[in-house]
Amino acid sequence: MVDSAFELSAGASDLLSRWLEGLKGLRDASPHTIEAYRRDVAGFLGFLAGHWGGPAGREALGEITTRDMRAWMASERGRGIEARSLARALSAVKSFYRWLAETEGIEASAVTATRSPRLKARLPRPVTADAARAMISDVPLMHDEPWINARDAAILTLLYGCGLRISEGLGLTHAVLPLGDTLRITGKGNKTRIVPVLPAVRNALDRYLTLCPHPATPDSPIFRGLRGGPLNPAQVQKLVRDLRALSGLPETTTPHALRHSFATHLLEAGGDLRTIQDLLGHASLATTQTYTGVDQARLMEIYSASHPRQRKS
Repeated sequence: MVDSAFELSAGASDLLSRWLEGLKGLRDASPHTIEAYRRDVAGFLGFLAGHWGGPAGREALGEITTRDMRAWMASERGRGIEARSLARALSAVKSFYRWLAETEGIEASAVTATRSPRLKARLPRPVTADAARAMISDVPLMHDEPWINARDAAILTLLYGCGLRISEGLGLTHAVLPLGDTLRITGKGNKTRIVPVLPAVRNALDRYLTLCPHPATPDSPIFRGLRGGPLNPAQVQKLVRDLRALSGLPETTTPHALRHSFATHLLEAGGDLRTIQDLLGHASLATTQTYTGVDQARLMEIYSASHPRQRKS
């Protein structure tokens, strides 16, 4: 958060805007990621303005010291910022300063040499298979409109049944229809993976598409809001919050927890770890093997035998 007493100087604001525009053009970053970078770096620049007692202009940015960096990190910890969030903000600041060094010739060594805070290992917290099924079954209690209930059940079934990130699910268009036995997903880093589609997923999606009142072209998003625009991730997050409150589930029950549940339940049911890692398309889990190294027949065999939604079909 930018210190309200010290607005960004015109020069700093211009540099920040140019950097963000460059990120949009060069990186496969979502608008949410770009906005997070903007907040983190704007907050850092706001701190510097307060710390230095004046605007953090272009010349001042080149005079930053390791002492300034330590003061910023101490200030963030004092505000209760957790190590993981501070590490993310530091990463954004370093990226900004590397760009400043390349494009403006600004000295960046004090920033780039700053060590990231140590992070505790954070394990995913999946919901149980019964809880996942109960959440989907409770969707009709959330809304009076049948097509919206069908939509909500379809997106949750897709996240859990295919292990998708929420952005991947909401990013699907009618071009992928009709669904076959597999679905090609382009995820983070523009990496493509193939995920099998269970009958339960296909049935939930077919029911929603039958009821959805909005016309569609191949480029139209599958999941639509009330007025026909793309469904907002915040609406899915609110849906899950309401469902977990109804069922008494913990706050760790989020749309992303359904993705972790997908992996955990397959593994617990005897799925092959490497195959599951490839299904997730998660760089931290599968850095040495791409999906093309997995036999597709074996993939479908493991998936069909292991996934709880398949066994219920």
